Amino acid sequence: MGRRLRFRGESRNKVDSKGRVSIPASFRRVLEAGDPDWSAGDNPNFVIVYGDHRRKYLECYTIEEMEAVEDRISAMKRGSQKRRLLERLFSTQSVTTSVDETGRIVLPAKLRDKIGLDDWAYFASNVDTFQIWKPETFEEIELGGTEEFLDEMPEDFDPLQLLDEDDETEEA
Repeated sequence: MGRRLRFRGESRNKVDSKGRVSIPASFRRVLEAGDPDWSAGDNPNFVIVYGDHRRKYLECYTIEEMEAVEDRISAMKRGSQKRRLLERLFSTQSVTTSVDETGRIVLPAKLRDKIGLDDWAYFASNVDTFQIWKPETFEEIELGGTEEFLDEMPEDFDPLQLLDEDDETEEA
């Protein structure tokens, strides 16, 4: 079994008037590896989830990652409130798209409007997924929250300590 590729890094890319934006090259390699139907010369597919109205970004999944989420949803009791909610957020309010030959995608106006995207898009890796943000929103919400958290930690705080904490104590 080969090494699994993960999303790493960040990028700020120009969005044109038609909503076309380049996907970072390193992200494209992960999308290719995560699309079981992809082969050299093809355009990789992936899924953009936009359903959670509280979020100010678009969450992007490889086909394999989305299938893993869908498998977990399918294993839930049919008709349950949790399953219906997850179906709505991850199936109904998502779109499958592909990267074109030039490494770009077209973000539909509905998705650009949802996050207030205009001239620039900020791509942030999230290990198994990546997010697309309006750059100013990312700086305000994500960077501000991270800096605030780190400012409250002692000088000798090692962020890897967070890996040792129990998930139950994690704040939502």
